[in-house]
Amino acid sequence: MTYAVAAGPVQEGVDRMAFRTAMSRFATGVAILTAFHDGQRYGMTINSLTSVSLDPCQILVCVNHGSATGDAIKASGVFAVSLLNAAQGDVSRSFVGRDATRFANVDATQGLGDVPLIDEALAAVTCKVSDVLASGDHEIIIGDVVDCMHRDGDPLVFFAGKYGLIEMRA
Repeated sequence: MTYAVAAGPVQEGVDRMAFRTAMSRFATGVAILTAFHDGQRYGMTINSLTSVSLDPCQILVCVNHGSATGDAIKASGVFAVSLLNAAQGDVSRSFVGRDATRFANVDATQGLGDVPLIDEALAAVTCKVSDVLASGDHEIIIGDVVDCMHRDGDPLVFFAGKYGLIEMRA
């Protein structure tokens, strides 16, 4: 199969803030990406996450080039994603920014490979790194799922820079 690739940008000069605002209009779930390397726990809040394949079971996450969590994932070869429940906004905020408190006030259980899993999360998926691709100012990490769990509950949602809930209709 052959794919067409544009020779250059379709449109030049897209304003970064306009793009960021436009993308904020896509409601996402909120997750904590975690790793364990050299005796230290790492973690960050993400919403760049998707399932890739069911055969084999794979997900992908996106991290900034040079992020401590991304570097720990690449060094250890293992990571986990905990999907937060509607009451875990404070947990999400604990993992945002360079000066974040991360695990200071967050309950977490050690999963496979000692990777932290956030307690009370709606789901947790542990992965072995399959591939890392550079793209723009991020790295795309693809993981083969080696373990997963889930429970019932309402998800924490992020939309237009704010946390929220979704209303489920029949």
